[in-house]
Amino acid sequence: MPKSIARRKTKKAVAKRFKITATGKILTSHSGRRHLASKKNRKKMRQLSKTKQVHKTDEYRIKSNLPFH
Repeated sequence: MPKSIARRKTKKAVAKRFKITATGKILTSHSGRRHLASKKNRKKMRQLSKTKQVHKTDEYRIKSNLPFH
């Protein structure tokens, strides 16, 4: 068996940032919540607290780093 297949590991940094749903969609959190929050109104901060779906052009790279999910 080739080494690339035999020793596939989950990238832990990717596993902490993304979640794969049962239907195969990839979810992640919004950016823009860490600092400068006093400028943003409550509605904006509430919207940023929810998860968003990753764009389909990025799905392949994320799923390749999460081989067992």
